[in-house]
Amino acid sequence: MLRLRTSARSAVVTVAAALLVLAGCSTGPSGSSPATPPATPAAATGGASSAADANAYPVTIKHAFGETSITQTPRRIVTLGWTDADHVAALGVAPVGAPKVTWGGNAKLSSDWFDKQLAVIGGAAPTRFDDADGAPIEEIAKLSPDLILATNSGLTKVEYDKLSKLAPVVAYPKVAWGTPWKESLEIIGTALGRSTQAAAVEAETEQTLADAKAKYPQLEGKTFIYGFVTPADYSQVGYYTPLDLRPRMLTELGMKNAPVIEKLSGDSKEFYRTVSAEQAATLDSDILLTYIEDDAEVAAMRKDPLIGQIPAVKAGAVVATKDKRVGLTTSSPSPLSIPFMVDLFVPTVAEAVANAEAS
Repeated sequence: MLRLRTSARSAVVTVAAALLVLAGCSTGPSGSSPATPPATPAAATGGASSAADANAYPVTIKHAFGETSITQTPRRIVTLGWTDADHVAALGVAPVGAPKVTWGGNAKLSSDWFDKQLAVIGGAAPTRFDDADGAPIEEIAKLSPDLILATNSGLTKVEYDKLSKLAPVVAYPKVAWGTPWKESLEIIGTALGRSTQAAAVEAETEQTLADAKAKYPQLEGKTFIYGFVTPADYSQVGYYTPLDLRPRMLTELGMKNAPVIEKLSGDSKEFYRTVSAEQAATLDSDILLTYIEDDAEVAAMRKDPLIGQIPAVKAGAVVATKDKRVGLTTSSPSPLSIPFMVDLFVPTVAEAVANAEAS
């Protein structure tokens, strides 16, 4: 299921029942008609740089739990978190194990873009394990890993210590679930001895984003709130803070967090917060982005005497994402998912901006 990023899993479970973004999470596809992902960036296909850089090892990588040394090219890589498997595959390597993709995943408990890249590099599908209750140590042990990557995960210190007895473990650099795609890519490139290739993949992905900005110049400088409401309880409005990867992705497209969100978030280290629906009218932004389970929810938001006062809702400038796969691309951006996001998600954001300008 799609989890809100926080270091305390118990807190996630408590909040999950209340948030629309978590409503109806299930295993397998979202039920929407499948879309064909865009072509995989050339730099992400392995190409001529299919071997480790010269003098890549030994290497020591710093992270939240200390330092990890890697002495030779890893052959059996297990990934944890939301995007590590994508980054490994983008560098031309197939991991032997990875978590099931249950929110926004396909029938294989994978993602369309990851599977597409596996076909490009000729890799075998990894063993998929359930990490809903934390890292499954015993299942990972059976895969005989020689490197475990958790650069964008909720790995705990206890799990790290246990997994480190199996193989070198590279945890997230600072905050659980909060590592931007570029940082994950660079760390994983270093761990795999493929920093040169990682730089090429990063440049290709940045060009994809630059092309999107050029195609939709109306996004530049527009303000947004990435929020969530629960249809059964309109007493509060949730929002993702600037720390979350969803808002970070939009800022890479030239947009800006709404000033009210910057103020409400302050110096908070949380990825999401809530405010009373009585403050809805103060949540001013050019557009509002949210998740829905049913199209009728948008109309219900407009009719509600409080939620309907959100300026972007009144203006009809709402991006309501029902396709969980598209939602996954914004919550878990990677060099493989970003082209998919640009193809299917960005046009709807541009449409909402146009509605805001017309209101």
